Amino acid sequence: MLLSAQDIAAALALWPELTGGTAELVNHSENHTFRIDTPGGRRYSLRVHRRGYQSVPAIVSELNWLTALARDTDLPVAQPIPGYDGALLQTFATPDGGERLAVLFPFLPGSEPDGAGRLDDLFLTLGRYAALLHGHARAWTRPAGFERPTWQAQSILAPDGLWGDWRLSPDVDAQSRVVLESLSTVLTGRLAAYGTGADRFGLIHADMRLGNLLVDGDHVTLIDFDDCGFCWFAYDFAAAISFHETRADMPALRAAWCAGYASVPGAVPPPAEVLDAMVMLRRMALLAWIASHGETALAQTHRPGFAAGTLDLAQRFLRGRIWPD
Repeated sequence: MLLSAQDIAAALALWPELTGGTAELVNHSENHTFRIDTPGGRRYSLRVHRRGYQSVPAIVSELNWLTALARDTDLPVAQPIPGYDGALLQTFATPDGGERLAVLFPFLPGSEPDGAGRLDDLFLTLGRYAALLHGHARAWTRPAGFERPTWQAQSILAPDGLWGDWRLSPDVDAQSRVVLESLSTVLTGRLAAYGTGADRFGLIHADMRLGNLLVDGDHVTLIDFDDCGFCWFAYDFAAAISFHETRADMPALRAAWCAGYASVPGAVPPPAEVLDAMVMLRRMALLAWIASHGETALAQTHRPGFAAGTLDLAQRFLRGRIWPD
């Protein structure tokens, strides 16, 4: 269901900053994001959560990590704003008689990079951000009751995956499915062998794609931690190249990301073969997401050719190399 400004009117009464504000829907992907303009000229971003996607404890855990990152690091991340009652997560009634969960953030400057042209400098930044995030996650003592999803081969590739079943994609035919099932088997085995030791698996952003960046000149802000969870650290590179895996310059972007990662003292980027496996795992996750979220503009934009592109990447991966050097 696509929400309108009228549907979220009750939410504006939950924050003193939003008094007299007007709402405009600016994004609908997993959640709805509204820009709120207030009489004083200030702007805010209101995230209204998709029903049933994240639990209340999981959202609170996300906000706890965001708060800790702002306190402990210099990473540019959006900070949630408490409501009248002091809580960061608010609940409001909708006209259909239901309830929605919402979080308010400041409206930050910048725009999503369009993915055209050279992205080496941006991926250098993303690699550094990833290393800082992972370092913080390893050192941070999580609060009691901390709850976030676990992104593993099973939770992505199985028919009951967190983002749905890639097999249900209308663009996956019988011949493609044979190859993609083989890919799933190979990925599951390789990632099991790689393991989940503390040096390679932990709390990550998990959706650090271009659509979750705000670029303002040389300043890059990382937003939308809604999918943060436990996964291989290398997956943050795969998420960064979401929907762009077939770019000709992908080896250069991977090198830039690794260089950025290595620029953080003590951080060692994952091996190339692990990054490649994560790229395929993420691509399969996106194939499932497009199939299960066909009502969204993002899915509709990327669906044409996506399954065919995934098949091509899978065949290359199974032959030993995704991209030429």
